[in-house]
Amino acid sequence: MPDRSRNSAPPAARGSLWVAALAVLLAALAVSLVACGSNVTPTASTASTPSGASPAGVSPTVAASPAPFDPSALTIRLDPLVGGLDSPLAVADAGDGLGRLFVVEQPGRIRIVRDGALVKLPFLDITQRIRSGGERGLLGLAFAPDFPTDPRFYVDYTDRAGNSVIASYQVPTATSDRADPGSERILLRFDQPFANHNGGGLAFGPDGDLYIAVGDGGSAGDPQGNGQKLTTVLGKLLRIRPAAPGVAPAYAIPPDAPFANRPEARPEIRAYGLRNPWRFSFDRTTGDLWIGDVGQGAWEEVDVIRGHDPPDQAPNFGWNIMEGRHCFEAESCDQTGLTLPVAEYDHSLGCAIVGGYVGRNPDEPALNGGYLFGDACSGKIWVLDAARPESGAPRLVLDSGHAISSFGEDQTGRLYLTDLSDGTLYRIVPVQ
Repeated sequence: MPDRSRNSAPPAARGSLWVAALAVLLAALAVSLVACGSNVTPTASTASTPSGASPAGVSPTVAASPAPFDPSALTIRLDPLVGGLDSPLAVADAGDGLGRLFVVEQPGRIRIVRDGALVKLPFLDITQRIRSGGERGLLGLAFAPDFPTDPRFYVDYTDRAGNSVIASYQVPTATSDRADPGSERILLRFDQPFANHNGGGLAFGPDGDLYIAVGDGGSAGDPQGNGQKLTTVLGKLLRIRPAAPGVAPAYAIPPDAPFANRPEARPEIRAYGLRNPWRFSFDRTTGDLWIGDVGQGAWEEVDVIRGHDPPDQAPNFGWNIMEGRHCFEAESCDQTGLTLPVAEYDHSLGCAIVGGYVGRNPDEPALNGGYLFGDACSGKIWVLDAARPESGAPRLVLDSGHAISSFGEDQTGRLYLTDLSDGTLYRIVPVQ
């Protein structure tokens, strides 16, 4: 989960995700969401107009000259959908039209929510393969873009040794509520030098490739310099192309990857200079990729890769040269070639950003074009204009009081939120 480790104290001491009242759970889930702020200061976007691409498996939204998003007109509420979850960290939709939601539980289970009720048996239970607690556990989930024609789904977890694993599993039939735990195929496994900053987000992009968010490896201040080091996957956003079942190797590098032909760099890298990108998402209308990157001790940031940006160029989001739009632990720094965040906030507003989604449900026009995100520590939820994030400070739309661990989106574009402490999945509802 996101952690709040902002100082040089040992990871165990600072690795909690939430406030003191949730210290045990947070220490267990300290996914390095460390920054919250008092002033939400947007930064100028380096990208231009959205491209109109749509994420794989999602039909593009067709709209003629939609009205500009108005942050001042948006109010939201949270309606509880289902409780009884064990440290929920993510929510996903398989995109198969069956109306199921899949909720990731940190100890190693994936649960199904159908018709507002929690299905008794887990969709997948791999608790025996996982080391859970703090920022470790079962952290991410993504279904194949054409699921269930392709019966695979992908998970990100920390193994018994505390290292990261990206693996696929399969369902035996198209409508099955139980996956085959024996179908695991490991795509990637990499060492974690510390117990925090594991990242964990997974999503398929408009190109049909799998994107993977990886933290800088932990401790405080990125002592190994992984954010800027191109020889490691730590502190990066990765992009790979899973191979068909039975085909070796388990994944390929897309030919237009930034470092596909650079032997001095890991070819999986799509972007770098990230501290702990706990949650990211694709805008289903534009293909824009939104990242909430947890800060160290002062600033939380929102980063964007626009859908029309050249895929063979890897943005450097600056960590650990920068924290937000500010030189990290220095009065000045060389910002040449860095892509600065489109928004930031300081730690008076919270302590760990949780990246969210751009609203695109046609039945909820008040949210259409607004990027919602929150903070794990304060429970605050903000919105900014996804097309013009530099046009104004993100607007607070709800001081929820929840221990936000993740946002989610279903096949229709409705948005959800998970609360780590009360084990509840909430539906985000715009109030008209």
